[in-house]
Formats: sequence, structure tokens, C-alpha cells
Amino acid sequence: MKKNAEVFLKAILAGVCIAIGGVIFLACENKVMGSFLFSIGLFCVCTFGLNLYTGKVCFVWENDWRYGLNTITIWLGNLVGCWGTAMLIRATRLGVSGAAMVEKVNSMVDVKFGDSLLSVFILGVFCNMMIYVGVESYLRNQHEFGKYLGIILCIMVFILSGYEHCVANMFYITMAGRWNAYAWLFLLVNTAGNAVGGWVFPLLRKAAAEKA
Repeated sequence: MKKNAEVFLKAILAGVCIAIGGVIFLACENKVMGSFLFSIGLFCVCTFGLNLYTGKVCFVWENDWRYGLNTITIWLGNLVGCWGTAMLIRATRLGVSGAAMVEKVNSMVDVKFGDSLLSVFILGVFCNMMIYVGVESYLRNQHEFGKYLGIILCIMVFILSGYEHCVANMFYITMAGRWNAYAWLFLLVNTAGNAVGGWVFPLLRKAAAEKA
């Protein structure tokens, strides 16, 4: 029970960190600078050992079934963290009706919800391919600068390319006040795409190693 509580709490904190990245992205008029600063989310997650669904799901095939079940707990914790942070921001001058941040996030969500579910799934796949590379860079790169450069570059690539990150979208949907039945369907498809994207490199590397 204590272990489960720790997993959930670290997932909530990870959701808060990603939401903070989302806030600064919305606050920046320059998309390139916004994507650069958004990387604070994954930076905090990796530095403090927090539980982010899009990072943890990449390593499902390297662990037992309990790890897989934990990714569900982590997803829910990320949702709580993103929802709570967005609701607090909505209670400030940044989140009032007519504020630039609210208009921007609603425009973003309009584009996301206007997309096909197949597109959302595919964009989710490519997003988590980048997340996996960023996390692996942090874990395996022997150079301190390289660890963090990998995080920054991968985050910037997925944002500027328009890929879909389910945890970031938890924040954007809440910030826009757009939760409905379709929002849940969108998020679940996005989550599935992120899962598959996170498995691409690990499974290909495993298959290559077995043939070597």
C-alpha cells in the first residue's frame, strides 16, 4: 500500500511539472522559445525521479506485469496533477475569460479535437518516440551536458512538429474547460499512441540484439 501511494504521489508531481511547462508554453508568444521552456517539465521529472506515464510506459517490456499495472496508476496520478494545476491557474488572472492564455489554449484544443482519431494516434506514436530518446539520453549519456541537451531537443522536436502528448493534453483540455465525452476518447487514443511510440525503439533494439 505504501509503495502504491508513493507511485501515485510521484505521478501527481510529474503531472504538476508537465502542467507548469504547459503554462510557460502558453505564455510565450514565440513558439520556439515556448517549446524550449516547456522542457522544464521533463527536466524536473528526470531530475527528481518522478513518475510520468509517457516515460514509464517505454519500459513495460523490460519489467514484469506489476510494472505494467503501475502505468495505469501513473496515468491517473498525472491526470490529477495536470487537472489540479490547471484549475489553480484558471483561478488566477491568467485563466479568466478573455485572457490571452485562455484564447490560445482554446484555439489549440479546437485543432486537436478537429483532427481525426487516426491522426491523433499516429502523432502520439511519434511523440513518444521522442520522449523515449530524451529519457534514454538522460539515463545513459555519460556527459552531463548531453543528458539535458537530449531532453531539450526531444521536447522541442515533439512540440514544434505538432505531435500529441497525452499528459500535456490533460493540462490543455482542463485549462480550456473542454472536458466532455469526446475529450476522453481523444485522450485514450492519444494515450494508446504514446504507448506504442514508446515501445518502438525498445522492441527494435531487443530484436536486433537477439539476432546479433
